Amino acid sequence: MINVSKLKKGIVLDHITAGHGYKLFKQLHLDELEDVVVLMKNVDSGKLGKKDLIKIETDMPLDLTVIGLIEPGITISYIENGECTRKLKLRLPEKVDGILTCKNPRCISNVERLENITFYLVDAEKKEYACEYCEARTKL
Repeated sequence: MINVSKLKKGIVLDHITAGHGYKLFKQLHLDELEDVVVLMKNVDSGKLGKKDLIKIETDMPLDLTVIGLIEPGITISYIENGECTRKLKLRLPEKVDGILTCKNPRCISNVERLENITFYLVDAEKKEYACEYCEARTKL
C-alpha cells in the first residue's frame, strides 16, 4: 500500500467519484501549481467502495461553484498545523454565473452573444439548470 504523508497546511478534496479526480485536477489547473499536489485514484472507501482524492499543499482560492458542478458530494477540508480547521460538503450550486451556456440557439444570450449568463438549478436529481433569459434547460 502507498502511504502519502499527512498535510501540515493545505487543502484535501475528498470523496471524489472514482475516475473523476483527473477531470477535477485539470479543471482546477492543479498541474500548473509549483506546490506539492497529489492525485490518488481508486482509493478504498467505506462509503463509496472506491474514490479519488486530491491533496494540495498550499493555500489557494478554489472556485466552489465549478467544483460543485463537476463533483457534487465532494468534501473539502482545510488543514492548518496538521489539523482540519474547516470542512465543507459541496452540492450542486443553486445559481451558476458565467460558466454554462444556453443550448437554445434563439435565446437572446446567443443572439446578442451575452456573457456571464445566470442559470438556476431546477432539478437536482437530473442535474438540470434553466437559463435566466429563455428558461431552456441545460443538463450537466
